[in-house]
Amino acid sequence: MSPITMLISVIGYFALLLIIARFTSKNSNNSSFFTGNRQSPWFVVAFGMIGASLSGVTLISIPGEVGNSGFEYFQLVMGYLLGYAVIAFVLMPLYYKLNLVSIYSYLGQRFGNPAYKTGAIFFLISQTIGASFRLFLAAMVLQITFFAHYGIPFSITVAVTIILIWLYTYKGGIKTIVWTDTLQTFFMLLAVILTIIVIIRNLHPEPGTVLSSLRESHLTRVFNWDWRSPNHFVKQFLSGAFIAIVMTGLDQNMMQKNLTCRSLRDAQKNMVTFSLILIPVNLIFLTMGALMYLFVQQSGLTFTDAHGFMLDLTSNKFIHTDALYPLLSMNYLGTLASVVFIIGVIAAAFSSADSAIAALTTSFCIDILNFRNFDNIQKQRIRFWVHVIASIIVLLTILAFEALNNTSVINAVFTMAGYTYGPLLGLYSFGLFTHLKPAKKLIPVIALISPALTWYIGNHSEEWFNGYKFGFELLLVNGILTFTGLFLISRKSVIALNHFTSTR
Repeated sequence: MSPITMLISVIGYFALLLIIARFTSKNSNNSSFFTGNRQSPWFVVAFGMIGASLSGVTLISIPGEVGNSGFEYFQLVMGYLLGYAVIAFVLMPLYYKLNLVSIYSYLGQRFGNPAYKTGAIFFLISQTIGASFRLFLAAMVLQITFFAHYGIPFSITVAVTIILIWLYTYKGGIKTIVWTDTLQTFFMLLAVILTIIVIIRNLHPEPGTVLSSLRESHLTRVFNWDWRSPNHFVKQFLSGAFIAIVMTGLDQNMMQKNLTCRSLRDAQKNMVTFSLILIPVNLIFLTMGALMYLFVQQSGLTFTDAHGFMLDLTSNKFIHTDALYPLLSMNYLGTLASVVFIIGVIAAAFSSADSAIAALTTSFCIDILNFRNFDNIQKQRIRFWVHVIASIIVLLTILAFEALNNTSVINAVFTMAGYTYGPLLGLYSFGLFTHLKPAKKLIPVIALISPALTWYIGNHSEEWFNGYKFGFELLLVNGILTFTGLFLISRKSVIALNHFTSTR
C-alpha cells in the first residue's frame, strides 16, 4: 500500500472520530468528562470495553506469540471469567454504594489518606506504562507505513498519534470515549475477520484443509502441564483471574466506563456480557495468529533481522513477533489487508489509549489535587492542563520503551502489571476481607517493599524452587506480600473489638 493511500485512510478514520466527539461533547462539563453524567447505555459500554481491554496489544502481539506458545494464552482468558465475576458481584456493588468517581476513594475511607494516595499513585504509574506500551504499537505501525518513507523520526510519529487522541477527548472526556470506543471496537474486530478471510484465500486451500492443518499443528495447542513452565495451566488460569480483577476492577480507566452506567444492575449486565463476548473474540485473534504462521510456512517465506521478525535458530523461537502481522499485511496480503490492518491497529490503540489518558486526568485531578475544593472555572483550567501533561508523560514513556524494547508488548504489559498492580490487589483484598486497621504511615512503605521483594523472588525462583519459573502469577505473589505486610503493621479495628466483646 502506498503511503498516500495509508494517509487518506487515517485521515478519513480520524475525521469520523471528530464527528462523534463533536456530537457527544455538546454541553459538556466536568461531570461529563469524569462520569458521563451516568447516562451511558450498558450495552454500548460493554461493546466499547472490548476494544479498550484488548487494544493493539491483542491485535498485534497475541497473534504474533502463537508461533512460540500456540493457544496457551487462552488459559489466561479462561481465568478472566472468574475475575470478571468477582468484579461484577463484589467490587461493583461497593463502588455504586459509595457513589465513587475515583475508585481509590474507597482506600481513603477504609484506611486513611496515605493509603488513598498510595493507591492512586500506583494506578498512575500502572496506567502510564500500560497506555504507553499499547500506543507504542500504533506508533510503530504508522512509522513503518508512512512516516519512515519521508524520513520523519519516530518521536514525531508518537507526538502526532497522541495529539490526535487529545483532540477528540479533551472536551467530552469519558462521555465521548464511551461512544468512540464502540466505533473503534467495531473496526478492530472487522479488521481481524477480514484479515482471516484474506489469509485463507491466499492459502488456496482445498475444502476443509485449513481446519485440518490447524488441528494437526502445534500452533493450536491450548494446555501446558509442565509445572516448571511459566505457561502452566494453573499458573495461567489464576493469573488470568487476578489480572482481570486488577487491570479492570481495580483500574480507574476501565471502571470509569462502568461507573457511567445508569445503575448497578446495568453495570453488572455490562460486565457479564463483556466477559462472555471476550471468549470467542480472543479465539478469533489466536486463530488469526495460527493462520499467519501457516501462511509463512506454506509460502516458504524467510525474514532477516532487517525486518525485525525472525526465527532464532539457537533457541528455536521466533523473536520480535510483534512485527509479523504488520509485515504480512503490508507486503504479502494485498491492498485490502493493508487498509484494514492500518485502520484496525489505529482503532485498537486509540480505544485503549484515549480512555487511559482520560483516566490519568481523572485520577490526578480527584485523587492527588483534591479537585473538589476548586470552583468550576478553576476545575476546567486545571483539568485541561493535567490532560496535556498526562499526554506528554505518555509520549516520553513510549520513547523510553522504544529505546529499551526487546520483548513482545503483551509480555511487557502483563509483567509490569505484576509489579504495579500487586500492591493495589493487596490493599483492596485487605480492606474487603479483614476488619484490621494498618498503621497509616507505614502503608506506603509496604506498598514499595512488596514489588521489590517480588522482583527479587522472581529473579531467583529457578535456583530456589528446583527450576520453577514464575510467570504472570508474580502479580499474586506481590498481592500476598502486600497483604501480609499490612497484617503485620495492623491493629484490631474498633468494629472488630466491639464485635468480640459483645459476643462474650
